[in-house]
Amino acid sequence: MPIIDDSAIANVLTRGVENIYPDYQAAECALKSGKKLRVYLGVDPTGSTLHMGHAIPLRKLAELQKLGHEAILLIGDFTAMIGDPTDKSAARQRLTRKEVLANCRQYKTQASKFLSFTGKNPAKLLFNSAWLASMTFNDVVELAAHFTVQQMSERDMFERRMKEGKPVYLHEFLYPLMQGYDSVAMDVDMEIGGNDQTFNMLAGRTMLRETKKKEKLVLTTKLVTDPTGAKMGKTTGNMVALSDTPEEMYGKVMSWTDAMIVPGFEICTNVPMDQVMRIAAAIKAGENPVQYKHELAHQIVSVLVSDKAANAAAEHFVDIHKKRELPSDMPSLTHKRGMTVADALAASKLVSSKSDARRQVEQGGVKMDGKPVSDPNVLVKKGAVLQKGKRHFVKLV
Repeated sequence: MPIIDDSAIANVLTRGVENIYPDYQAAECALKSGKKLRVYLGVDPTGSTLHMGHAIPLRKLAELQKLGHEAILLIGDFTAMIGDPTDKSAARQRLTRKEVLANCRQYKTQASKFLSFTGKNPAKLLFNSAWLASMTFNDVVELAAHFTVQQMSERDMFERRMKEGKPVYLHEFLYPLMQGYDSVAMDVDMEIGGNDQTFNMLAGRTMLRETKKKEKLVLTTKLVTDPTGAKMGKTTGNMVALSDTPEEMYGKVMSWTDAMIVPGFEICTNVPMDQVMRIAAAIKAGENPVQYKHELAHQIVSVLVSDKAANAAAEHFVDIHKKRELPSDMPSLTHKRGMTVADALAASKLVSSKSDARRQVEQGGVKMDGKPVSDPNVLVKKGAVLQKGKRHFVKLV
């Protein structure tokens, strides 16, 4: 039987939560009913590692598992081959089945940091190709009959692309149908996901209601974004991946903007909310936010790895950055195999050209990880920090 704990249920339904459909009261009633709910989180294996964006709803799913509910981690091995159009200004590059299976190889191990796949109430790992791959054209037509072209066209990223004259492909319209059918195939009671997945999750709510007369709860979690609304990502170099070393995790959090500190505490850590509010008040009152950013980085590494790893990562950061007087917030550059110091300096715009880079090195004006560089053709490693002069830095990510 599920555990009915008022405080724990309130925490599940409020902390880091953006919206609940149909509403908070319906979710609270379901969690206090004594019924064991079937709850799922879907993840498309479009990359080779899970990251903080996945960890946020994974933690929420784990909270419900601890309350005694059935937790399902669904790998979207079929939907990944279609490509989720969410927040995309162009169609995703479609993946092959081989690429998809290679990408999700570590997902269960990484998810085990939060979910228990053993014991009395083990989480389930499912793949949506089990039902989607065998569907007939007639099945797809039946699914499509539950939605209108107007509904799909009004989706924000489709509307934006059409206004910009960019193509919207028919297979992208099919994505919400496929994800929606996942709810029907598993006969779930609740779905959890980031608030950027609201459209897709509500498609499943519509489909479950129309096919089985069942009301599915949808819980959307907040996202950690910068002041412009941009999510953590590979291109910005601040996405904390579960495959990162603790030192890399710590450094990436330290590169977040000050405005991300309080949301980061709420969404990504276990720090009590009254303490989070005190931190918010202190920063608003003018206290230096750096100390709180260090605390946030430590807390996140503790959650994703361990307290011991967080302590070591903090010491490493201080040794590399503070003692060498490097800024905690610096531009980043994507590392490429075979990249030289001259290549990196030119690509990061710290110099006007590779010739200028060579001159700077010859004049002793370039350092890598605090040590002078004597050869502009020496290779740079991922994670290295290049410095030109006293005030210009770039980190290879």
